[in-house]
Amino acid sequence: MSVINSLCVFCGASTPPDSRYLEAADRLGRILAAEGVELVYGGGALGLMGTIARAVRDNGGRVTGIIPHFLTKLEAKLEGITETIEVETMHQRKRLMFERSEAFVVLPGGMGTLDETVEMITWAQLQLHKKPIMLVDVLGYWQPFMGLVEHVIGTGFARPNTRDFLTLVPDVDSVLPTLARLAIEKGPQTMPVAE
Repeated sequence: MSVINSLCVFCGASTPPDSRYLEAADRLGRILAAEGVELVYGGGALGLMGTIARAVRDNGGRVTGIIPHFLTKLEAKLEGITETIEVETMHQRKRLMFERSEAFVVLPGGMGTLDETVEMITWAQLQLHKKPIMLVDVLGYWQPFMGLVEHVIGTGFARPNTRDFLTLVPDVDSVLPTLARLAIEKGPQTMPVAE
């Protein structure tokens, strides 16, 4: 059994040409289902999003999808999951994803994934939460982003402790063991976001 009960996964709704991204999402979904960790995600049926959610669902795990009403007209929401919550805005979606999860894992994705990730880092920087934020470096995807973080720190626009809000892992098999290690090292990560 995992040290956490629920995990928010940010990832792309696009289907990349390299199938190894989808394979990583599928593998993480199977791991979460096997370990009894609920997946909290953006509710879509496409790309990495749909892949991880189907893997959890089809292997007997719990899946909560949170999707704004307007997106259900632009992209299909995944059916047959444990719970689907429709909200009015993207901001409500991110807030509810935050409230429903104990940690954040980020797979490769596009601008929406970057937006969600940077917002969680910003909230941590502002001491609004202490939940782990983990980037899964599938095929080295997050190396340019980590370089940008170092650039921002190096030019004085962020404090060096910004590094402490992010954990980079090489693959999906490292996710739950790393979260267990962080729980031992840092203790409970339950500070809520302020209103």
